[in-house]
Amino acid sequence: MKTLYLDIFSGISGDMFLGAMIDLGVDPAALEHELRKLSLDGYHLHTTRGQKALISGIKFDVHLHEHGHDHGHTHAEPHHHHSHEHHHGAETHTHEHSHSAEPSHEHEHGHEHGHSHEDHHHGHAHEHDEGHAHNRGFAEIKELISRAGLSDWVREKSIKVFERIAVAEGRIHGLPPDEVHFHEVGAVDSIVDIVGACLALEMLGKPRVLSAPVVEGTGWINCAHGRFPIPAPATLQILAERGIAVTQCDEPRELVTPTGAALLAEFVVEFGPMRGLAAEKIGIGLGTRDNQTRPNVLRAILGRTGAPAHDSGRDWETDTIAVLETNLDDISAEILGHFVEKALAAGALDVFHTPVQMKKNRPGVLLTILCVEGDADKFSELVLRETTAFGVRRTLAERRKLRRELVTVETPYGNVIIKFGRLNGAIVQAAPEYESCKKLAEAANVPVKAIFEAARQSVATLR
Repeated sequence: MKTLYLDIFSGISGDMFLGAMIDLGVDPAALEHELRKLSLDGYHLHTTRGQKALISGIKFDVHLHEHGHDHGHTHAEPHHHHSHEHHHGAETHTHEHSHSAEPSHEHEHGHEHGHSHEDHHHGHAHEHDEGHAHNRGFAEIKELISRAGLSDWVREKSIKVFERIAVAEGRIHGLPPDEVHFHEVGAVDSIVDIVGACLALEMLGKPRVLSAPVVEGTGWINCAHGRFPIPAPATLQILAERGIAVTQCDEPRELVTPTGAALLAEFVVEFGPMRGLAAEKIGIGLGTRDNQTRPNVLRAILGRTGAPAHDSGRDWETDTIAVLETNLDDISAEILGHFVEKALAAGALDVFHTPVQMKKNRPGVLLTILCVEGDADKFSELVLRETTAFGVRRTLAERRKLRRELVTVETPYGNVIIKFGRLNGAIVQAAPEYESCKKLAEAANVPVKAIFEAARQSVATLR
């Protein structure tokens, strides 16, 4: 199964993540083309290859244009805002916000490991994007992304990442998520980082995302929340909402930014060391700072998680899925049928219910949902909202799958799509695709079973 492993031994930020994705093969020009669908002006992307602690990688920057000039031009002179350079740990931030009544992310992207737009975020000396870049609310950002001509998956995931930050800030300030107004996360460069990260994952084929355990630095930060110890309030709250464990190291500065934390919370399905990962590409995203105890880089490994060693010699595919179960003795047939349809439409791999005998000799059903590991929380919530369940059991199961191939075969009635299953190169299963047979049967005005039989006869000649 295609897998992306984030080796976050030196933390994670939005720009470092995108640098690593570009190093893995994401086309910067294609990325910028998709980002233009957001209709945001006042920036251009800059990608360079460089080194950090003699490690070669990609430095990704969002360069902000001078206010009122060069909007939309990709070669305009950017702001670097060096006068607002900030540091972590023993050296405190030099930025303060006067917007203390509203949730703020002055620690956001300012801790994005020194990329060229972070200083802008902290100094607030320059406004851009019609003068309200620092004041977008979560509702406005949702609208901005929803109306963009992006794929459904990118729109959904981008909004979910922002929602995680909004929920965290809402908890900190005692506000509902929709009433949270972002200062830093609402800025152009922050939106580019988050939506760009979702686009990059889509361009890599939406791999299953795993991560090393979260490692954070130590020290203090100055922000509108006050002087706080690292992790920053929003970062810690985002990780806490997802139940992600944090371990601090002896690096005297922030390593994980709120954007980085939100990306981890949304996409990573499991935290831990690499297990059975065959690396195909390795990407390095560079930060700007020179850390004291570790290189300021994010290493991302794109590869496949294969079968265990004792299964070597068989070329079947393997993956891990979530199995969700709940016992129900008080649900109507109509509601149960509606749930099955809704879960399948939402992307469940399979949904079924089995008659069981429950306590006090009550007849009931065992409702089972199979889904990809990363969707387990989504479908658990769906069960709790849409059925009479008070709880959901969750287990992970390994699958062994035949390598699948879709082939079009000719029949006397027309062409039919056949799904072949191969093991070690040999066809061991062949099944006509129902929708293809149904469509052809309607066109030829013959029973569906006649199409199935004709398709099977055509398959027999191919073996």
